[in-house]
Amino acid sequence: MTHTDGRPSGDGPGGQVQSFVRGLAVIRCFDGEHPRLTLAQVAERTGLARATARRFLHTLVSMDYANTDGTDFWLTSRVLELGHSYLSSLSLPDIGQPRLEELSRRIGESSSMSVLEGRDVVYVSRVPVRRIMAVSITIGTRFPAYATSMGRVLLADLNPVDLDAYLDSVALEPLTPRTCTSVGQLRAELQTVRDQGWSLVDQELEVGLRSVAAPVHGPDGRAVAAVNVSTRTEVYGINDLHRDIIPELLAAARAISGDLAAQHL
Repeated sequence: MTHTDGRPSGDGPGGQVQSFVRGLAVIRCFDGEHPRLTLAQVAERTGLARATARRFLHTLVSMDYANTDGTDFWLTSRVLELGHSYLSSLSLPDIGQPRLEELSRRIGESSSMSVLEGRDVVYVSRVPVRRIMAVSITIGTRFPAYATSMGRVLLADLNPVDLDAYLDSVALEPLTPRTCTSVGQLRAELQTVRDQGWSLVDQELEVGLRSVAAPVHGPDGRAVAAVNVSTRTEVYGINDLHRDIIPELLAAARAISGDLAAQHL
């Protein structure tokens, strides 16, 4: 049966297929606080009649997107397939940007993601909250890897041969009075980064600038990018970074790594 304009009778305004909209509502009514729901609870949370909610729930169960013990219903891991096509089409910056935006909202500071290219880190995603450096940072901005927190995170993950080649070819120039210019000292710092899983660079790239970074791991476990938070020394002390910023940064890096892993399921 169709409407006079040719739409199927189940369609709503704008060509919406109402049964599809309702089915999505049933899926979305499950969340972290409500992982298991009864039929009555699903009907209440979606605004659907109990009979309608029952049909959708049993359809989801028949397709292995949900399960039931006869009283409660819950989603299965197969629901992840619904987002897989979307994730598969995304690039690394696409995947990282929402996580960076969430991170910056939580801490009120700028955050970025970069990759290692030659001797430099190259910014591929950024959420600016305030201007923190004398130079403007945009997508494509490059900085020497040895003097940045993101660079050290990425250098720390290089295999020994590639790291030796990098250290043999790079000139460790003093960008500030605090810049590490000793190969031995840099090697020791990179070992610390490997051991603790993050890097803190204090005024080595620019006086008054502190930054912390953590690795983003690909499905093979190797660091494919790094995320960081940068701030001025007058805003956050070292202890403040440890208490307020680093835990949030590590959580964001893990979330992006998880998104990358889901992309390759």
